[in-house]
Amino acid sequence: MWGKMEKWKKRSGVLAPLFSLYSRESFGIGDMEDLKLLVDWCVKTGNSIVQLLPMNETGYNFCPYESISSLALEPMYAAVDRRMHPSGSSWSRVDYGIKNEKIKLLREIHVGAGKEYFRGIGEFRERNSWWIEDFALFKVLKKYFEGKPWYEWPDAYRNRDEKALRAFFSEFREDIEFEIWVQKLLHGQFCDARGYAAEKGVLLMGDLPVVINRDSADVWAHQEFFKLNLAAGAPPDMFCARGQRWGNPGMPTYDWKRIAADGYRYVKEKLRYAGEFYDILRIDHVVGLFRIWSIPLEEPLENEGLNGFFDPPDENTWEEHGRKILSVMQESTSMLLCGEDLGMIPAVCPRTMESLGIPGVDVQRWTRDWGGNRDFLPPEGYRLLSVSALSTHDTSNWNTWWERESSREEKEGFWKYLGIAGPLQEKASPGLTEAAGNRSS
Repeated sequence: MWGKMEKWKKRSGVLAPLFSLYSRESFGIGDMEDLKLLVDWCVKTGNSIVQLLPMNETGYNFCPYESISSLALEPMYAAVDRRMHPSGSSWSRVDYGIKNEKIKLLREIHVGAGKEYFRGIGEFRERNSWWIEDFALFKVLKKYFEGKPWYEWPDAYRNRDEKALRAFFSEFREDIEFEIWVQKLLHGQFCDARGYAAEKGVLLMGDLPVVINRDSADVWAHQEFFKLNLAAGAPPDMFCARGQRWGNPGMPTYDWKRIAADGYRYVKEKLRYAGEFYDILRIDHVVGLFRIWSIPLEEPLENEGLNGFFDPPDENTWEEHGRKILSVMQESTSMLLCGEDLGMIPAVCPRTMESLGIPGVDVQRWTRDWGGNRDFLPPEGYRLLSVSALSTHDTSNWNTWWERESSREEKEGFWKYLGIAGPLQEKASPGLTEAAGNRSS
């Protein structure tokens, strides 16, 4: 695939969460049909990559990085018959309440659907048998137990007693079949959007979170792949004095020995399915594949990431550990992998990525001569193998950084970087923004 698409061609693109891209005809929140409109915009503006935030099912906290499945797609992105609701033109902001309303409509469609809506569902189910029924069962069980996390369910369901699950499946078969049907519908719509993008010469770039929600179908179905006594996060640093603890009570870390013993199938299945939608895949917090900050689950939440440790603990093993996982990932997909290697990371991470041909990320405001005069680096100072960006989903946009966050020293340094003489200007002008983009593209 990449040979035909000029794999190493220099490209520009845009990052946009789908939920923010609703159109006059959508439900007040972006859907799969709206993705095509973004593709059209890219063609008109000379961009050829659309980067999306994770598209996985989020449950009801609506955080793309705390999904309840690393494979299943988010139902609120389904494009339904737009005659079934009033125009969305009056929406002024994203309304997540639309998720319940859209699911109600999907249920109506499912009940009255003709044969064309169910065509191919058997093949879809068989192709995704490793995860689809576990996910559907998880969704229905969670509703049955009034939204409680799986680790608070009765023992038979928490520990996946086979007899109890068979009985539940039989009793709630219709609800479980509905969840599978929704995923088939989303799969078809996403593949259609990808095909549309390909016709227009636009690549889709996905996002693979480094960890998964503790209360997820992944963890419930494969508890052996996770260290449930630990919570993932980040150590204290100059940006966050107490460090970070991700999720509440905490997103578990992986038991890589168990995953390896299973032939890395968990990793391979995620990549196989993502590969049906994306040409490029961003690996979130890629350093976490080398070593991850691990916090005992019983540690008080207010301590955040203070009292954790790196796993594996021996830094001499980090390179081999990360290289093995990244190599398995590369061998399991035709997507171009990119690693988000920002922050304070060990040298083995970018070094290993470079040796494997995996681009890192260079953000303009941080790509500087840190060992010298702290000047912003010119484009030729960026890594050849990198995604250069003005901002990321974790940062303010460029204008906000300039107007509210950058110091006087940084402003003066940036004027110097642009080669513009004259008095210091406190606000970004269209000309300055354009110049900044030209310098980093």
